[in-house]
Amino acid sequence: MKWDWSAVSDFMPHFWDGLIVTLQALVLGSAISFVLGLVWALLMRVPTRWVTWPVGALTEFIRNTPLLVQLFFLFYVLPEWGVTFSALTTGVFAIGLHYSTYTMQVYRAGIEAVPVGQWEAATALNLPLRRTWTVVILPQAVRRVVPALGNYVISMLKDTPMLMAITVLEMLGEARLFAQQNFQFTEPLTVIGFAFIVISYLASLALRALERRLVH
Repeated sequence: MKWDWSAVSDFMPHFWDGLIVTLQALVLGSAISFVLGLVWALLMRVPTRWVTWPVGALTEFIRNTPLLVQLFFLFYVLPEWGVTFSALTTGVFAIGLHYSTYTMQVYRAGIEAVPVGQWEAATALNLPLRRTWTVVILPQAVRRVVPALGNYVISMLKDTPMLMAITVLEMLGEARLFAQQNFQFTEPLTVIGFAFIVISYLASLALRALERRLVH
C-alpha cells in the first residue's frame, strides 16, 4: 500500500487534539495515582484492623478488576445513581484510582526499606509523628521508589487508549475516527504509534533525570 503524505497532513490537526487529551489524562491520572497511592500506603500502617481491613479489601478489589470494567462502571453505572461526570474526568479518575493500588505497593516497599535506625533516631529526638513522616521517612522512601513510579507512568500512557471505550477522543480515538471517515488507516495509526514511542522515551529520560537529582 502506498504511503499518502496528504493523509498525514489532514490527520495532524486531529492528532494534536488527541495528543492534548492523552497528556491531560496521563498527567492528571499520574497525580491522582501518586497521591492516592500514598494515602492507601499510610492507611495500611494504621494500627487497627478497622482501617487496614477495608482499605486492603478495597485496593485488592480494584487491583484485580480490569481497568476497562472500571471505566464502564464509572461512566455507565454511576449516572444511574445520580453521579455524573464528563467522559474525560471519569477516565482520568479511573486511571488514577486503578494505578493507585499499584503505587501503594511501591510506597509500602519504599517505606519498609528505610533503615530501622532512622525510626529509632526520630524517636530518640522526640520528633512528633507527623514530622517523623514528613521530614525523615517519606523523603527517603520516595527517593527509593522513583524508578518504579516512573514505570507506572509509562504503563498509564499505554492504557490511555482504553478511554476511547467511554467516548474520550485521545490519540487512538482521533485516529480511529479519522480512519473510518476517510478510509485511510495506515497513516493515522502509524503516526500515533510513533507518538507513543516518542512520549514514552521522553518520559523515561525525564524520570531518569529526576532519579539522578534525587540521589545526589
